[in-house]
Amino acid sequence: MMTKFRGLKKFMLPVMMWLIFEIIAITLWLTMQNIFYLFNFSYIGISIAIGFLLFQLQYKYARRIAQFLVGAYMFVYLGLMCNENMQIEGFWYYLFTGVFEAATIHYAVAKIFGPLIFGRGWCGFACWTAMILDLLPYKIPQQPRKKWGWIRYIAFVLSFVFVSGLFLAQVKNMEQIMFWLFLIGNSLYYIAGIFLAFALKDNRAFCKYICPITVFLKPASYFSLLRIKCDKSKCVSCGKCKKACPMNVDVTDNSRKRKNGTECILCFECEKVCPKNAL
Repeated sequence: MMTKFRGLKKFMLPVMMWLIFEIIAITLWLTMQNIFYLFNFSYIGISIAIGFLLFQLQYKYARRIAQFLVGAYMFVYLGLMCNENMQIEGFWYYLFTGVFEAATIHYAVAKIFGPLIFGRGWCGFACWTAMILDLLPYKIPQQPRKKWGWIRYIAFVLSFVFVSGLFLAQVKNMEQIMFWLFLIGNSLYYIAGIFLAFALKDNRAFCKYICPITVFLKPASYFSLLRIKCDKSKCVSCGKCKKACPMNVDVTDNSRKRKNGTECILCFECEKVCPKNAL
């Protein structure tokens, strides 16, 4: 009976993630009277659930599959084909126009309220910038983490000021400008991300120091329900988990105040390398 329960337990997390997004999909479909939201969030939920399920089945590229299923869909279909700016500038644009759709809904679900449940899972399973950066050779940071996190706040403020300035100046053709900002912004993200990865020998350097989206993600992630925990009775303090973590999180500390705790992207690299299954 216990063996059967353990077998079923591995499906609990994928099913939970699917249910969360399915509830969001149905709620938005009924309240917004737009079937697109049913398709959109159902697809994202299924993609993320597939990633979690494949991880439970110990498939090596489980997370990468989810990254490409969600990231490519949002970047190519929503961004390039539907002309929706899902970057932070798009969020400010829709916020200032008082419209609750597209980027504002995306940010509310994935980056403002969602992290209360799944932390920075967006960064690990869906971000189209990280989708490319994770393909680079420096998956394990080769240098100690630098104290450059303040740069992300400057990038955050600059994006807000820039879009605010466009509105105050009453610039015309804002939707067209937002699309070009999506193209230019993503190009700069990729260029900066790849440059930093090779310069610092760290694939996730951009995420740690530059990305303004993390300003939204970090506060709610502190209270995340889904988080990596360590079974102290099994842990032998080998340090392999800390070395493998791309975000330099001290996963052996179960407190909310653990080192770089709000940086965890649920990549499960620490769990993969733990020799005692303590995580």
